[in-house]
Amino acid sequence: MTELAFPLATRLIEKLSSIVSDELSLAWGVQADLHKLGHTMSIIKDVLLDAEQKQAHNQQLRSWLRQLKHVFLDAEDLLDEFECEALRREVVETFHPTTGKVRRFFSCSNPIALRSRVAHQIREIKARLDELKSNKAIFDSLTIGHHGDGGDHHERPFVPASKVIGRESEKEETINLLMQQGDDDQSGNSNNKVSVIPIVGIGGLGKTTLAKWVYDDKRVVGHFELRMWASVPVDFELTRLTRLILGSALDTEISDKLTPDQLQGRLREALKDKKFLLVLDDVWNDDALKWSQLRDLLTEGAMSGSKILVTTRSTAVAEIMGTIQANINLEFLSDKDSVSLFVECAFKEGHEKEYPNLFEMVKDIVRKCRGVPLAVKTLGSQLYSKTDEREWKLVRDSEIWKLEQEGSGHILPALKLSYTRLPPHLRQCLAYCSHLRKDMMGFNSCQLIRYWMAHGIIDQSHVHGNMELEDIGELYFKDLWARSFVQNIIDCHISYKFDMHDLIHDLVQSVAQGECFTVKSANTKDISENVRHLTFLEVGQNVSPTLQKLNKVRTVAANEIEIDESFLHTCFSRFKYLRAVDLPTCSFQVLPSSIGSLKHLRYLDLSSNEAITKLPNAICRLQSLQSLYLDRCVNLEELPRDISKLISLTSFWLTTKQRSITENRVGCLKSLQVLGIIECSNLTSLPRETSYLASLRALSISKCEQLDLGNVNYQGTPLKLQKLFIGQLPRMVAVPEWLQGVANTLQILAICKCENLEALPGWLASFTSLKKLIVHSCQKLSSLPEGMRSLTSLRELVIDDCPELERRCQRNIGEDWPKISHVPHVFFSYH
Repeated sequence: MTELAFPLATRLIEKLSSIVSDELSLAWGVQADLHKLGHTMSIIKDVLLDAEQKQAHNQQLRSWLRQLKHVFLDAEDLLDEFECEALRREVVETFHPTTGKVRRFFSCSNPIALRSRVAHQIREIKARLDELKSNKAIFDSLTIGHHGDGGDHHERPFVPASKVIGRESEKEETINLLMQQGDDDQSGNSNNKVSVIPIVGIGGLGKTTLAKWVYDDKRVVGHFELRMWASVPVDFELTRLTRLILGSALDTEISDKLTPDQLQGRLREALKDKKFLLVLDDVWNDDALKWSQLRDLLTEGAMSGSKILVTTRSTAVAEIMGTIQANINLEFLSDKDSVSLFVECAFKEGHEKEYPNLFEMVKDIVRKCRGVPLAVKTLGSQLYSKTDEREWKLVRDSEIWKLEQEGSGHILPALKLSYTRLPPHLRQCLAYCSHLRKDMMGFNSCQLIRYWMAHGIIDQSHVHGNMELEDIGELYFKDLWARSFVQNIIDCHISYKFDMHDLIHDLVQSVAQGECFTVKSANTKDISENVRHLTFLEVGQNVSPTLQKLNKVRTVAANEIEIDESFLHTCFSRFKYLRAVDLPTCSFQVLPSSIGSLKHLRYLDLSSNEAITKLPNAICRLQSLQSLYLDRCVNLEELPRDISKLISLTSFWLTTKQRSITENRVGCLKSLQVLGIIECSNLTSLPRETSYLASLRALSISKCEQLDLGNVNYQGTPLKLQKLFIGQLPRMVAVPEWLQGVANTLQILAICKCENLEALPGWLASFTSLKKLIVHSCQKLSSLPEGMRSLTSLRELVIDDCPELERRCQRNIGEDWPKISHVPHVFFSYH
């Protein structure tokens, strides 16, 4: 992650600025040292963008950045000590401030020794940075504030038709759209003279290749009077782009001395009364205003039937620019098409039959290319006309190694390019997806966002408005989604389920190389002392001794493996800077009390561990903990008694055998923003305290057979709830009255498998913020309440497996259809 030094430096300088002005730094007598450290970091930060741009072809620079990154990470561990101490003091002052009870509970170290250690570490880190800064061969060669254009420089491609394999249907679909005389745009406006057709897909799938194939097709050539091609600059600067388009239209280079008005005037003249095709290749800009300005320029005076073909990696760009109902979405090539493409690149025509052994290896090689045409063609071209089996085996057997190496441009050039074009905050987020297992499916967006929060990489300083970190994280996730880095998205109401293609996994692993390590019993000797994130695929007898040499680990992750108390104790006692412990579905019975020493821990996932019956009260010492997952721990007898001391806890998912969670004071968790209560078979009511409602924004309750939601009275309590999921609550016969308090804030309401729910309340009509309503498998529901037309914000209504309700809501003919006819998207199970 050497290219992530700049955003890390930015984050640290912001932290330093906050800490220097804090009374704790004054009390510890380290303000002057912190000032000096911040000054040195600022000097180094000024050249980091240039260093990151130049490192690809400079091994010495990469090594320098790697060392710098390690110092920065150590500095972050140190600076977090201030935050941890502030939180510890807050707990002490909040709970029994006049006694030593909570002080003993925390078992804190000698404060004088702590101050001395922190001061020493600040000076040590400053000295390490000074040493790196004094490397004049590196430092003096770098330019302050140099961003580089970061752009793609495409030559207009020449693609032989014979080399385009597996895109025949997409080609015909695109040509058909181009040949249509007039297309309705997405708003139904049939007067749109110039249609915009997006080709969308991640880097390397052949968007440009397909566009060029279509561009040169005889039918297209004969259909348009004028054809133009422009490779779009990343910044989408209107004057520069106008010059490129005009140059293509006139087939000449346009002087940069022409003013914007002159350029636009000449382009209008070139396009006037012509039916044209314009290809805008590799569009990244999603600024609707900039696109609107260009569109107005292109459409003025154009003949009806003119077309703009856009290639982009971003669905957000396609949505802004496109005028057709569905994009041309490029998928990965099938194995069959990949083999055909590889054979055409690697063998002289028809000669593959002469080398059956080589042909057999083709299948293994293309499987590793993961359906990306660029990777297939690159490898095939390397082996063209080579018949030595040893050379083929070298490629086949070295493929995974090459995928994991920095600078392995022959394997992942397009994906690496996609990654480097991301803004720094998204590069960080994608790099921190390295803990997601390649062999796992169905990741959870909320948990991923919480993981990002645990590592402090969600940047709140550059977002307009008073947005919560979770909201910013969701924007990040959706941006990665729009750029095709995540796929197979399923909306689960409270969160999204998603997958990550294997090739994206390979990219992420190559980026995270050196800081992340996947542990198997056979490779424990290969672990670097600087590793920060460990994923365990197995835990053998030789693992724990190896861990003794590590002390900088921030993440421990494992899934569906057997681990024991000894292994956990080794991790908890050795890795004092742990931020995230991710251990779902791991078969351990006892969580050691040494977990209480992890004052930096922010993310703890113990979900689906059915062997756990009890948790140590020491878990409540984790004053930095933000996210705690105990859901589907079906044998957990009770929650720890001091859970209310988790003052930073904002997301809590739980399963317990308790009849009441009031005695644990869960209701006193005033920072809670997300609460999930799942499979609590004995639970009879929600917490009676109202503190937890102060910040609660999402509530999910499911599979609680005895739970009576009406068994509390929150009426009159200010509520901020935005998302509510209720599922499999057989005792719920009516929606509880206290939910009227969220009428002005609730945006998503999902009620599923509540077999005894007889009606939706009439006061639901007052939910003016409601955007989505889902009713699933509530078979006693027979009608919708009156006043549904008052739900003017409602954009989506889903009615599934509610036979009578579906009958009454049938489009145009059902008795209840007039109540919901204003809703843009209405879905029924029979669809």
